[in-house]
Amino acid sequence: MRATCHRTVQRAEQELTALSRSIHAEPELAFAEHRSAAKIAELMRSHGFDLRLPVAGLDTAFVAEYGTGDLVVGVCAEYDALPEVGHACGHNIIAAAGAGAALALAAVADDLGITVRLIGTPAEETGGGKVLMLERGVFDDVALAMMVHPGPEEVCRPGSLAITDLEVRYSGRAAHAAAAPDLGVNAADAITVAQVAIGLLRQHLEPRQMVHGIVTAGGAAPNIVPAATAAVYNLRAAESHSLQRLENRIRACFEAGATATGCTAEVVQVSPVYAELDTDEWLSEAYRAAITELGREPLDRSAERDRVIGSTDMGNVTRRLPAIHPMIAVDCGSAVNHQAEFAAACASPSADRAVVDAAVAMAWTAVAAATDPDQRVRLLAAVQGRPGASTEEFFASGGVA
Repeated sequence: MRATCHRTVQRAEQELTALSRSIHAEPELAFAEHRSAAKIAELMRSHGFDLRLPVAGLDTAFVAEYGTGDLVVGVCAEYDALPEVGHACGHNIIAAAGAGAALALAAVADDLGITVRLIGTPAEETGGGKVLMLERGVFDDVALAMMVHPGPEEVCRPGSLAITDLEVRYSGRAAHAAAAPDLGVNAADAITVAQVAIGLLRQHLEPRQMVHGIVTAGGAAPNIVPAATAAVYNLRAAESHSLQRLENRIRACFEAGATATGCTAEVVQVSPVYAELDTDEWLSEAYRAAITELGREPLDRSAERDRVIGSTDMGNVTRRLPAIHPMIAVDCGSAVNHQAEFAAACASPSADRAVVDAAVAMAWTAVAAATDPDQRVRLLAAVQGRPGASTEEFFASGGVA
């Protein structure tokens, strides 16, 4: 079955790399990935997968399914891009590798007694597509979930930080900046005070807490006292309780801006909270064996403990069911994710190799789990003990549980 998976990916290599390059060439932002989702969906439909698009009340989310086995193997595909730098996080590789793994597993689905489910998950960079799909039942009967993310290094079990995105909006009163400044209430000053407070707070942050933000609205003209300003901040922490403590302190900094200037402040949560990764050890080791057999050299277990990859909504999936989120290396020089140079590397021969190797490694990981009697029992038992709607109920409801 492993050999069949490998041959299947090799036969589909041209289709998969063409898919990766095509998604890369037309980057689309969160919840607007219409072309990208359609490209993946059409490829799966052409290979005999049953397709549902949209699902979970999300226009660019989909499920492509093959087989009827009791063990449901979920493969997650991401395909949203970043503003300005496009696919600088390599989600085109994630999507194509996920499609390849699903094709490989479909070729052995009957022998393995599995159902293969390629899950198209939009809005990872912001918006929390997977969180919404978890809440709406898409993962309820999934026994294990997988995805592989590109990066500068090969890391089988990376860590991540919990994250919440907050937007603060200040409202003041406009006035002529020279003729009647005393009549104005300066919303730009409110942001300045908040930024200073946050800057001073950094000295006292807990280990692995992080704060970074941008001003998204700062005023219209220098001769008008700004009446409305806004900023968006990412708050990150090693785990969810630490994140909540950090959020409380940052909200106090936002309030300080309002108090000092006489403005009003509104704080809005932009995306669902992303939990930190808690990937499955057995599946991670099965992936490590697979990717090593394919000739790659992942970091050893002691080194990868310090590799934190930022934040991902896959963290929420790993806390609901057994799942993995390894990193696969692409040749990118000194570049890192979210840089334009990394975007260029994600449409290269090295990126194409990553698509193929990741697809095979995920397929072999699923084969290992499905053919190990103890693991199969463990995975199926976890599904039975998980609250939530059944697949039949979910899809009967039109994909919104």
